This record gives sequence, structure tokens and C-alpha cells, in this order.
Amino acid sequence: MKIRLAPQRAIMALPDELISQIAAGEVVERPASVVKELLENALDAGATEIKLRLTEGGKTLIDISDNGCGINAAQLALAVTRHATSKIRSLDELEHVESMGFRGEALASIASVSQMRLTSRTDDDAHASTMSNHSGAWVMSASAGATGTRIEVAHLYHNTPARRKFLKTDATEFSHCAEYFDRAALANPHCAFHLFHNDKAISLYPIGDMRQRIGDVLAKNMPEHAIWVDHSVGELNIMGMICPPDLARSRGDLQYAYINQRFVRDKVVNHAIRTAYADVLHHLRFPSYVLFMDVPAQSVDVNVHPAKTEVRFRESGAMHQFIANSLKKSLAQTASARVMAADAPAFTGASDSDGFETVRPSAPASNNNNPWRAPAFVPQQASLQLAQTARNYMDLLAGEPNSERFAPPEYPTPAVQTTANTIPKDMPAIEFPLGFAIAQIHGVYVLAQNARGLVLVDMHAAHERIVYERLKLVLDEAPLARQDLLLPISFSASPSEMATLSEPECAGVLDTIGLTLTTLGTGDIAIRSIPSLLKQADAVTLARAVLNDIAQLGASHVLTEKRNELLGTLACHGAVRANRMLTVTEMNQLLRDMEATERANQCNHGRPTWIQMSMRELDALFMRGQ
Repeated sequence: MKIRLAPQRAIMALPDELISQIAAGEVVERPASVVKELLENALDAGATEIKLRLTEGGKTLIDISDNGCGINAAQLALAVTRHATSKIRSLDELEHVESMGFRGEALASIASVSQMRLTSRTDDDAHASTMSNHSGAWVMSASAGATGTRIEVAHLYHNTPARRKFLKTDATEFSHCAEYFDRAALANPHCAFHLFHNDKAISLYPIGDMRQRIGDVLAKNMPEHAIWVDHSVGELNIMGMICPPDLARSRGDLQYAYINQRFVRDKVVNHAIRTAYADVLHHLRFPSYVLFMDVPAQSVDVNVHPAKTEVRFRESGAMHQFIANSLKKSLAQTASARVMAADAPAFTGASDSDGFETVRPSAPASNNNNPWRAPAFVPQQASLQLAQTARNYMDLLAGEPNSERFAPPEYPTPAVQTTANTIPKDMPAIEFPLGFAIAQIHGVYVLAQNARGLVLVDMHAAHERIVYERLKLVLDEAPLARQDLLLPISFSASPSEMATLSEPECAGVLDTIGLTLTTLGTGDIAIRSIPSLLKQADAVTLARAVLNDIAQLGASHVLTEKRNELLGTLACHGAVRANRMLTVTEMNQLLRDMEATERANQCNHGRPTWIQMSMRELDALFMRGQ
């Protein structure tokens, strides 16, 4: 490789125009970057109506107008200079910034690589004023216009043709602009948004509430019966929509996360959402979501990246736990809730404000006189069985799972067996969301009938989830034990690992999960105890993973993930196997357990445990009524 050395030159101050063009390289990547900055300025001005007009994907013209407070004529010239802003006045205000923009670089940077005209008027002005740049010189004149601001950005990169060559086709550039437009519209339902491209109306979003706006923007791609989330803890609040795991997509392109109305791509937020979906989502699928999180302005730093899409939380561990726990509660729906959601009106967009189904776990109806209701587990007996299961689990950690030793509670069998041939015609199938069992297919699937039609259950996957949830419940209530090592294990640590271990909050996290680490003063770390739950794990790999978790998220989730992996293996070994013939009573008890078990719609690998086919779908298969 040839190394080029720069010639020695005298140090000199750069001209303002060159400084602005360098800054534009960070702020103005493509037309969509201009759209983002100008939309944020319009929202900060208090606009309740924004119109965006684009020509040739924004390469020829970006015209945005709003009805906000406007800019005073006396300050119009100052508005287009570098580092001039009305958003902040001091470092203290920067640490508590609540506005979308605050750097004061956008207008100057955009003007340096385009031909820009800015027209604005306040309520106190007798008329509007216009600033336009011609060949780098600004000219101010009086003009007509209503209260608000209009900015026209023409011929982007006209003076830097090398950068213009990097722009894509009109369709591609417009798609990026439309994406930023939709992001802004989603977070601001109090404002009407209008988008035009080449004089053609593309998107018109009227003022409405949050649910209506999500429907307007995402109705074409929104999964039916999305789950509405609304949860608060102290000053933290999360609200929005998440899709059920079985309606996840093959691409992660429908994911919107906002912090204080600011669209972000944050590793803490993303990891928390993945954690919430950890054991209900297939590893090849991506959830869809629109989530709005409100946090105190002083607890989040938005001044991390010029594009302002990255943030830094003061208490990242607490934020991670809040997001993950809130979504887990919303996703913990039973099979009963899933059936009720399917019977509810589907999400149709703006015309149906109740399109989102708020799903809550619900116990099935009780009818002790119903001969099709299989006997439930006796609570005291179930507790004893689960306690024994937990003890067996702790014993099995030292070796391979033994399906004979790991014995989940068997389904009770009454003295008198019922058969499918004795199903009463007047049976109230609506009583149980999953209906009642009809037959078993090839020892693998349970065929059932409910009020909507046919239900097909993967009995192994369904029972695996039931056992898995019961094991988690028992072990969550048990104290976490630690295993002291007879001889400490040391490893050579990186500077970042040493720094993480020296953080004050690290000791508390390590003590909570039963891991004891100490520094040896030579760049090494000694492991003196590990969680008993993971005594068979590689201690060094575990310690490194925990330290990395603490450095990135402020807490460690390795222990929970490792524990759930082991529980999943045991649940798989303890669940009913294929080719085991079940009685009708056992099949019905399986359905009842599914209706009462959280997350019973998927196994812990994310595969569906049951599917529903309505009578309409069955009739269509056989062309009935056609």
C-alpha cells in the first residue's frame, strides 16, 4: 500500500462558505436529510399543518411550508447563519433539550449546497419577508404570505456536482424522503401532514389521535389485531403498537421507536425489544412495532450524533428493564385472549379508532356441570409437583436431562372415559375459546372444534410451552444460589473489561446474579464464584459476556438467557412426545391449559402451537356456496 504524506502548509482559518459545506457533509447526506431537518424546524415552531412538495425526488425542489410561529423579519438574516438557534441558550438547556433541533447548523448547511429561499411571517409582522441566496449572497425583500414559514430548496448540490453524482434515482430518493415524512407524522398526530411529489398528492394525514395516525400511516402494512401498549412507571411511559409474534415479518422494515417524539435507532431500546420477544418469536422473523417512550429530558442525551438518531440514557439498565418488562406483559397473552382478539374487529386504519385490540389474559369460563370440561389440577398438588420438578431440574444441571427423571404433571384421567362419538349436538362450544377435542391425527396433532370452526394443535409444542412457563414460575420465586470456586479462575482482561468492573454499579449487578469478580492488579480478573444455576457453563465466557452486557446496557441479562435456554431444553424433554396417543379427556385438558397459560400461542422456539380455520375458510376449500 502506497502511503501519501500531505505537504507541509501554513495553518489558516477556513472561509465560512467552506466551513458550511463541510458541515453539510454531516447534515445533508441526501434530499431526505433536508426534509428531516426542515420538518423538525416546522414542528419546533408549533405548526399544526405542514405541506411538503417534492420534485424529482427532492433533487430539483424541496418546498416545505407550515403555519407555525414564523421568524421575525429582524432575525431572518440571523436564522441562516451558522450556529444561530432559538432552541437553547446555555449548557444547562442543552442537557435538558426538548426541541427536535438545537444545533443551529441546518439552514446554513443546506443553503451552502443549494439555492434556498426562506419566506416567513409572525403575527406581529405587517407582511412576510423573504431571504434568498444568489451566488452565495443573501438578498432580503418584502413579500406576501400568511403567518408561518416556507422554505424552498432548489437544485441540491448544484455547486458540488461530484456529490450530486452519488444521488440515486428519483424514485429511490423520494422513498427516503417519504420515510422521513412518515416518521415525523407518526409522532405528531396533533399536526396535519400533506405530501406531494411532482404535483401529485401522495399522503394526506389529518389531525387525530395516536391510534388514528398510526392507522393512517401504516394501514397498508399493519398486521391485524395488533396489541396496544400503554404502561407507566414513575416518570417513564411507553405507548404504541406491537404485533403478535405469529404475525411478525420476514424483514425488519416496520419498526419505529421514539424517545420524547424523536425517532431513534438505539442499541438499548432494540435489545430490550428483542428481549421481550426472546422466547415467543422465531429467529428468522422480525416484529413490527410503533413505540413512543416518554422519559425525563435530563435523563437522556440527544446530542450524541449529528443526525440525532442516537441517544444515550443516564440509567440504561433501568430503561432496558422498563421497556422489556412492559412489552413482556403485553405479549403474555393466553390462547383465550388470542381467540377473543381474532373475534374482535380487525385493524382497518383511520376509520376505526378501536382497531387495536388491547389484549389481557383471561381465564376460560367455568361450568362444573359440563361433561366436556376435563378436571383441572388441584392447586396444592400442582405446587408440590412443580416444586419437585424444580428440585429435579437443579439436580439435572450436572448432567444430561433424563426424561424419566424429569416428569411433568400428567393429565388426570377420570374413571369414565368419554369418546368423540358422544359429543352432544347442543354443546356450547363458545364456552371454551379453543373448543373441545375431536380426534388425534397421526399421534402429532389434536383436532378440536370451537365456535369459529376448526382448531389444529401441535400437542408437543403446546405442552412444551406449558411446562416451560411452569418451570420459569417456580424458579423465579426461588432464591438465586451461588457456587464458590475452590480455586479461583483468572483470565486476561481487556482495558474496557477492567474499566467496567471498576464502575460502582457493577458490583451490585454482579452480586445480584451470584457472580464474584475481583481484579488482580496485573490486568487480570479472578472469578471466585458463579451462579449455581450455571455451574456447568464456561466461567470465563460467562464473565466476559456479563461484563459486556453491563458495559452496553447497564445490567446483565446473560443469566436469564442462559437459564431460559436450559429450561427450554428440559421442557422439550418433558413435554408429551409425538406418537403418544392421548385420550379425549387428556386432549381437552391440554386445550384448557393452553387457554390459561401465558404465551401459549408459540412454543419457546417461536413456532406456533395452534392454528384456527374459520368455517368460511373451510367452505372456500370445498367451494361451498360458489
